[in-house]
Amino acid sequence: MADESLADRALAPASGIAVYDGRVTTWLALGYIFTLAWLPAGAWDALIMAALILWFVIGCGRIGLRLIWRRSLVAWPFALAALTLAIARPGEPIAQFTIGGQAFTVTDAGIVATATVMIKSWLSVQAVMALIATTHFSELLTALAALRLPPLLVMILGMAYRYLFILQDEALRMLRARDSRSAALPNRRAGRNLRWRATITGRMVGTLFVRAYERSERIYAAMLARGYDGQPLTTPPPSLRRIDYVLLIGGSAACIGLIIVAYT
Repeated sequence: MADESLADRALAPASGIAVYDGRVTTWLALGYIFTLAWLPAGAWDALIMAALILWFVIGCGRIGLRLIWRRSLVAWPFALAALTLAIARPGEPIAQFTIGGQAFTVTDAGIVATATVMIKSWLSVQAVMALIATTHFSELLTALAALRLPPLLVMILGMAYRYLFILQDEALRMLRARDSRSAALPNRRAGRNLRWRATITGRMVGTLFVRAYERSERIYAAMLARGYDGQPLTTPPPSLRRIDYVLLIGGSAACIGLIIVAYT
């Protein structure tokens, strides 16, 4: 019964509205990200237009712009790696500092490159989050298959997504079992020292890995018993509608327009 609820959760519709075909939304999201990557450093007009287009789409999808903004901040720690461009790009010196006897010079071209990379990263993460919020994962897999991604890889992604919830519940049950066996005195934390906790956590991770491996063996045996021959069986996707073609053409035109604005 628990497995049925987990399967239902994995197949539940994504949040937001899913009016358009998942292949179209996936292709446009990938095209938008590639367009951002092609924009040169300092193309502020194109970047502003790209941000407005994305935020307009998010607003039309009733996803919640503030929610997307807040969650997209997860990209900033990784985007901070672009700070090295501030001292790596040659240009007009702006500031200079010394670390460990080594002098570093911040240039104007480096600042522009750093700001451009961070904005691109931020917008790209927002595009991915908007795609996930409006497109079911099964439709994403269909779109990836339509993009000629290897069928075996598509099947692995689908299986990993489906059984991720099962492994999550398995880990939660193990945590509850650990807590029920760890008595706590008043005003004291349950368990022993940090080393003991690290040991228990390592054993739990190992046990979870073994259980996941055994489950994968049982699933593979069940697939073989049902005629699996190494090739995933999928139903042909439905034909695109007229509204999907309109969205695809309009989105492609917007991406091309961004590139034209950036390079003119």
